[in-house]
This record gives sequence, C-alpha cells and structure tokens, in this order.
Amino acid sequence: MERESFEDEEVAAFLNEHYVAVKVDREERPDVDHIYMTVCQAVTGQGGWPLTIVMTPDKEPFFAGTYFPKEAKWGRSGLIEILSSLIEHWRQNRDKVEKVGKIWVSSIKKGNKKNGRVENAISEDILHSAFQQLLSDFDPDYGGFGSAPKFPTPHNIMFLLRYFYRTGDNRALSMAVKTLDAMSRGGIYDHLGYGFARYSTDREWFAPHFEKMLYDNALLCYAYIEAYQCTGDQNLARVAQEIIEYVLRDMTGEDGEFYSAEDADSEGKEGKFYIWSWQEIRDVLGSEKGDLFADVYNVTKDGNFEDGENILHLINHDLRGYATKRNLNFASLNRDLNRDLREAREKLYQVRKKRVHPFKDDKVLTAWNGLMIAALAKAGRVLGREDYIVCARRAVSSIYDKLFRTDGRLLARYRDGESDYLGYVDDHAFLLWGLLELYESTFEPDYLAKALKIAADLRQFFWDEEEGGFFFSASDSEQLIVRNKEIHDGAIPSGNSVAVLQLLKLAGITDNDDYNFMAEKLFYCFYNEAAVLERAYTFFLIAVDFYLYSAPAPRQIIIAGDEEDEEVKAMLALIHKAFLPETVTFFNNPRYMGQNEKFLMHMTGQKAINGQATAYVCENFACQTPLTSAAELEKTFKFLNP
Repeated sequence: MERESFEDEEVAAFLNEHYVAVKVDREERPDVDHIYMTVCQAVTGQGGWPLTIVMTPDKEPFFAGTYFPKEAKWGRSGLIEILSSLIEHWRQNRDKVEKVGKIWVSSIKKGNKKNGRVENAISEDILHSAFQQLLSDFDPDYGGFGSAPKFPTPHNIMFLLRYFYRTGDNRALSMAVKTLDAMSRGGIYDHLGYGFARYSTDREWFAPHFEKMLYDNALLCYAYIEAYQCTGDQNLARVAQEIIEYVLRDMTGEDGEFYSAEDADSEGKEGKFYIWSWQEIRDVLGSEKGDLFADVYNVTKDGNFEDGENILHLINHDLRGYATKRNLNFASLNRDLNRDLREAREKLYQVRKKRVHPFKDDKVLTAWNGLMIAALAKAGRVLGREDYIVCARRAVSSIYDKLFRTDGRLLARYRDGESDYLGYVDDHAFLLWGLLELYESTFEPDYLAKALKIAADLRQFFWDEEEGGFFFSASDSEQLIVRNKEIHDGAIPSGNSVAVLQLLKLAGITDNDDYNFMAEKLFYCFYNEAAVLERAYTFFLIAVDFYLYSAPAPRQIIIAGDEEDEEVKAMLALIHKAFLPETVTFFNNPRYMGQNEKFLMHMTGQKAINGQATAYVCENFACQTPLTSAAELEKTFKFLNP
C-alpha cells in the first residue's frame, strides 16, 4: 500500500486536497494503534496492518479497513474510489457520518469496561484449562501451536515450563523443548549470524518472514534459558548465547542501548541477504566441504526456496542417518562434524557480511530494551556470564541517560539524539522486569530503588483505582477518544500481565502487602476475560501461577556472608542455575547493609553465622535451620536441577 498509494503522486494530491493525512508509527504510538485497531476489528471482524481509518476532526472514526489497492481489483474497492465516496457522504450527510463515529466510540468505551466480579475464587483450574488448550493445539511433528503461519510466542513456552514445575506433567516440558528445538533447527533461525526472524510462513519453521525484531529475540533468549534450567540441555543454552551474540553485535548502540529491528528486504527483495545458491556454497567452501555443508543444511542444486535459492535449515536432519547414508563411522563423524561445520559457517558468514545488509531500524524503544535487559540479566546469572550482566548494566545506564525527562518521567522512544512520547504501561512494566532481573543478578540496592520508583509511577499515572488494572497510556498523556486497558498476550505480553508479575515479586522482596492488594485487584479486573480463552493469556497466567503457589508469601532464600567467599559464590550459583519460578532470593551483603535496611528490613536479621557463608530457606513466614554450605543447601532444598 505504501508503494501503490502513499508514494503515488495522484493519490497524494487527492489526499492533500480533501483530507488531513496522518501516518502513525505504531511502535512510537501504540496507544493510537491499539484504539483504532480495536475499532477496525469490531466493525470489520478482522484487523491487521496497514490499518486504514477515516475519522472526524474530533478523532471519532467512521470508516475502517486494512489494505486497499489504489484502483479496484481482486474484489476490493480502490482507495481513490473509497475516498471519493466518503467525501460525498461527508458533504451531504455529515450529521449521519458524525453519528456513526459517536456510536462506534461509545461501543468501544463500553467494551473497555471490565467485569471485576468473579463468581468463583481464582484457582488453578484456569491453568489446567490453558494447558489443555495448548496441548490440543500442539503440533507434535514440528512443535509450536496451530498451523501456518507460526509465531514463536515465547510466553507459551514459559507457561509450559511452570506448568511442568507445578504438576510434574512431562507433556508440558516435552512440548516446550520440542518447540524450542524445532525453531532453532528451522529456517526461522539464522544459522550463520544467529537470531530469530519474526515468524514462519509454514508449519515446519522453514520459510520465515525474514524481519528480525528485538522483542522476539529477547523473549526467546529468556525462554531458552529457562528451558536450560529445567533440562540441563547445553544446546538450549547455546541458542540463548547465540541470540545474545547477535544482539550485542548487530543491534546495540554505542552506549549499550538496543535497536528495534532489522528489515526483511535487501536490494528490494525479501530474504536476499540470507539465502544461498548451491553453487555459492561450493565456491566458498570447495566441493568436498561444500557438499558436506549442503547435505547437513538441506541445500540443493535446484534450491529449496524461490528462484533456485536455498534457506539454510536443519529440519529433519539426523546425524546417524547421515552417517549411514554416507557409509561413515558415527563416532568419528560426531567428533569432527561440529568442527568442520563451525569453520564452514564462519567462512560463509564472512562472505555474507559483504552483501548489502537489510535496513536497520535504530529506534530505541524503552519497552523492548527492558525485555532485552531482563534476558541478559537472567542469562548472565544462570550461565555465570558476568559480561552479559555488564551489558545489561550499560543498557540501563543508557536508558536513564536518554529516556528520562528532567522531571523524572520515563519516555518511550529515542533516536538520533531525540527522546519523545511519555512512556506507556509497557515501557514501565518491561523496564521494571529488567530492573528486577538485574537486581536478582547483582543484589545492588540501586536497581531495587529504581524498580520501586518505576512501580510507584505505574501506580500514580496508570492505575485504575475504580476497577483495578493499568491503563495503556498515562493520566497525563495526550487524551484520546478512549483510555484503554489490555490483558491479551499477543506477540509481546501485555503490560498488565508483566506488571502484575513484577508487583508480586516486589511484594516478596520488600514484604509490602500493598503490591499484593494491587495484584489481586488486577486479577479480578481481567480474570473473566482471560477465562474465556485461557491460552491467549499465558503470561497473565504465569502471574496467576505465581500468586496461587506463593501464597501467603513466596519462598525466600537469603544468603549471608562476604561476596568474595567461595562458599557464598557456590550457594548463589546453585540457586541461580535452578528453575525456581516462585522463589525470591536475597544476598545479605555487608557492603550494602545500610541501603538494605532501607528497603529490606525483614531480611537484614539473617546474618552470617560466625563469619561463615549462611543460607536461610524461608516459607510461609518461617525459616528452616540455617545452612552453612552449598552441599547442605542442595540436600535440604528440592531443586529442579538438571
């Protein structure tokens, strides 16, 4: 539509004569996009982009649709034809047109009201229902859910891992691991430069829409790390580390902030940067190693994609089967193949670097940076990678330098020296997530203080005192036709879903019940909506899971001792490696005693015994006998360790 109409002189002249044309960047103004997409879905029964809205000067919409060709074709009306007709309606029947707009606005305002009355108490039944829905929609051959197109949706994986943790149902773990493994083998994964594309156009994860988004890679990194915690599978850890390598190499600004996306196109063709011909592979690697690489990555002379080109992938690749086909010894092949393939990938990557790169969207979005900070902090502590934590620190510093106004208000977007737009609920909730993950990785009080300030801003500027839940835009933001609240977890979890989980964690960390009261009110605000189709709200259900199984308080593990003590380090490493989704961890570090007393008075009494590293495991407001070695801690506590 951009090429056909918006860059067309005839359409531009017509629009400029009769309309005020407004182009909305839905990443910069998701508040505008959300409201008018709701209108489109309500009126037409479907939505999508490009989104086409015509409205009155009072911002009340009276026409909605998605794609329209310039001229009528394929049974669709043409854009100029539609615009001409609307002009006549506006001139001749303006009262009726405005009435339509007011009716539509009234309808979406009613739809935005939530029923906070829940007939039954919040229970684990909603979790079981979501699991059964995911199970029935699961693709047993290729992982993922549903058919083409397939989206990664990492929060589905995170929900399944928690469901496995709670119930011991191995089907949940198998579904999660199968999906993660299949995605990392497919063409949706960049086997040379790493990172995941936006989605797969087929059920096999083979042919992607080649665009790469920061939020996908951040959330997937987090999911792979959690799956590694549950299984100990080094391949899952490898993929997480490769995602991070991609982001730090290609998507990071000079001050540590993260860019938004890389385009699908280069030289005017989608995927051209990523695809290969069989002959190109042989030219770079030589005939022998080229044939080996082609066999493993499913490259053919005729091509497995368009125009004789190939998408590299490992779908259905079986090393034992390959050894049998080639009459090779499996043991020696397994020993040598990884080395040869690693060298081949590096050679091909260096050649690919010389191609015309896809356009990079170097907008810095606070919300998506918050997700990447959370992933880096989590990966850093689980894998013992201090360099990842350093990168998370740099990103936080960059956000606080570039994306806060002088009055302390968080902003949504930075680019080329300019920051703009008051932050939305997603910006605050996702940054809060990142800050709490970084606090759990460093135990530095400054990150907790920052998190508490973000939580306070969420309450002051977004909280609905009447019904509960957070509005999408702040109370002092530009006032649109409706102030909406959302809980649906789409490609990205909703701000409400992420915020409520972080509030529950803050309640456990600070022993402040106000956060629990807010969380309960939020649950009641959205519970009926989520109970209609539970699998569409999996991050919300992650928070419900935390709430149900950590009541009346989450498990707390407090480590006390000197930060240089090897036993202290061993205790922390043991806790970090384990998958403990309902547990909050403290490190009673003497270096921060004064600051900890300000925020964490309830845990400063748990001190090192006789100067030794000491662990306290506390549940339901009672602590077990203090432990003075990592070995005792591991025996005493039931870790889901690999």
